[in-house]
Amino acid sequence: MKECLVNAMVGTITFLALTTTLAMAQGRIPRSADGKPDLNGIWQAMNTANWDVEAHEARAGVLPVLGALAAEPAGQGVVEGGNIPYLPAAAEKKKKNFENRLELDPEAKCYLPGIPRAVYMPYPFQIIQNPHSMMIAYEYASGYRNIFLKDPGEAPADSWMGQSYGRWDGDTFVIDVTGQNDQTWFDRSGNFHSDQLHVVERYTLVKPDVINYEATIEDPAVFSRPWKISMPLYRHLEKNARLGEFKCVEFVEEFMYGKYRKKTN
Repeated sequence: MKECLVNAMVGTITFLALTTTLAMAQGRIPRSADGKPDLNGIWQAMNTANWDVEAHEARAGVLPVLGALAAEPAGQGVVEGGNIPYLPAAAEKKKKNFENRLELDPEAKCYLPGIPRAVYMPYPFQIIQNPHSMMIAYEYASGYRNIFLKDPGEAPADSWMGQSYGRWDGDTFVIDVTGQNDQTWFDRSGNFHSDQLHVVERYTLVKPDVINYEATIEDPAVFSRPWKISMPLYRHLEKNARLGEFKCVEFVEEFMYGKYRKKTN
């Protein structure tokens, strides 16, 4: 009887040890050959920040005639603290942007979205990482950016996606983004910035298939202080997951240039 009890206890302890080991293995973040967290993969945000980074109710879209097809979903927002700290004049411009968003939103014209908007658009993106280079490719408009791993100095010119300089801070990959032009928005609600925008992104792999994403946004011409957004990013696990093509230029020709078409009798 005693021997049976001992054997049962040993079996239970062994089972618990194996279970704990398996659980730890399942939760351990993958690492690359150089020991850094392995961010390789196809990722996507699962929120409504592209419609509005601030908290918002469901509402009619820019084309109410399409009914629910163009309606905008509600969202809790991704801005830490709730509201974007606009300067007074900038707040008025944001309001006008919203009222005229069908004509003014750069996404409608297939312009590259800039950073951080490229991260939380409703399209996946792929991180390509090795010890000597880092690149991010976006499904939307076939956008991409090369992440410099050595400080390149000041950006030679402003551009849609800006200049990105990345470095590791422990297990967090930090990207300093400068040199963005003033033509992109943060969302479809008219939240905007100037060409003084400075973004610091932080990518932290908290689970094998989850990145905690943070971006600190600074622009003294538009905001009274720096502010931050944060959200989880999820790895695509479908069999043969890959980026599709969303080359949207052909979709906007009528929208942008149809009014210039020569009319014939």
